[in-house]
Amino acid sequence: MSPAGRAVGDRGTAVVIGGGPAGCLAAWALRGVARRVVVLESDRYPDGVDFRVGVPQARHGTLLLEAGHRTIDELMPGARAELLAAGAQLVPVPGGLRWLTSAGRLASHDSELAMLSCSRPLLDRVVLDRVRSEPTIEILEGTEAVGLLGGRRAVTGVQLRERGRDGAPVTELSAELVIDASGRGTRSGRWLIGLGFPPTPAERIDAGVSYASRFYHRPPGREDQPALYVQCRAPEHGRFGVLLPVEGNRWLVGIGGMRGFEPSIQPEEFEKQLGELRDPAIAEAVADARPVGPARGFVAGPSVRRHHERTDPAGFLALGDAACTFNPVYGQGITVAALGARALREAARRHGGLGPATVREARRAIAATTRNSWVMAGSEDVRFAGTTGGPRGPVARLQHRFLDRVLARATTDAAVSAAFHRVTAMVEPPSALFRPSVLGPVLFGR
Repeated sequence: MSPAGRAVGDRGTAVVIGGGPAGCLAAWALRGVARRVVVLESDRYPDGVDFRVGVPQARHGTLLLEAGHRTIDELMPGARAELLAAGAQLVPVPGGLRWLTSAGRLASHDSELAMLSCSRPLLDRVVLDRVRSEPTIEILEGTEAVGLLGGRRAVTGVQLRERGRDGAPVTELSAELVIDASGRGTRSGRWLIGLGFPPTPAERIDAGVSYASRFYHRPPGREDQPALYVQCRAPEHGRFGVLLPVEGNRWLVGIGGMRGFEPSIQPEEFEKQLGELRDPAIAEAVADARPVGPARGFVAGPSVRRHHERTDPAGFLALGDAACTFNPVYGQGITVAALGARALREAARRHGGLGPATVREARRAIAATTRNSWVMAGSEDVRFAGTTGGPRGPVARLQHRFLDRVLARATTDAAVSAAFHRVTAMVEPPSALFRPSVLGPVLFGR
């Protein structure tokens, strides 16, 4: 027992459940504070840049918004340069992106914003290689967490076993801090209940989102092809499409759909649905491009915001998709995970350890980071009749009317367009849309 009477695990040790970008960034964030960090990854990493079984979404679009690649480069100086050297593409926004919003194309303006586009395996590899270079971080591949250790007042470690081996024994690993970065399939809620803690309150929104994506070789002479995003528009256009440049002179082309607008992975249907989007630009771009392999499908599942800040015990923290799972169409997930890792680093350094003060501060910051993204995404999802959950009623309708006016004005007003882009890039909060320089033209402009 500590002097305050709180049970703790192995002081100075942190265990991170999940070895994807969220888990690796969280482990890296504790560098110089934790004595030892152990990352539990149930998969085994591939040699080189390749897909792995445990990340089905990896064959679909991976974007780092401006706030995301800024933050990763802040946490891991030089990481952005490594990604670009390996072929990742920096897409200026709005100059390098043709984005058809529900209101039309947004007005052009000068901007320092950019998205970073690459395949998910490339991002995973660059982040993983950096983490592997740190001697205080140990990665246990092929190892799954199967439970938490602890008592009435705190989590003090994890139960783990080797994955894929029948009869593998369950062992225990004590830790002062356990971080759940296991993603959409997190089981920590059940484990916490098993220790006697109350259920974590959660909000759910299910728009029934599914994807079909395919890689294409970029035809010679098409280096200047902009990225394309054809957004859906409620209620009649529930399907959207993207064309993203990625490493290896390839394009990643994807079709997504809300419930009732599911895309097909069959080659003829896939190409037909590209041509049926609100804008034919993607279908026209790939008309003379050679596919790389078949189209792959992915069903995202519901968006879930877990309010860990309300009920979670000492010694436990969740971030990334384990804390808040977004509709992936908005491209927020990895950026939010990076911001969560930065919040963890700042809290750990400020308090000089992994104890309760660090966890409380990090938990509050992670909740605040997810709040704005959740509200923006959820308010859009509920525009579609097939969506379950989410905000309804007069407040939601008022939000829709306001955003519709913002988008309509942004098609002709460069200042409003710039403000909207900065909000969607997560470098400014949604409250930026209420500044007089934006609100005036939105409400009273012609």
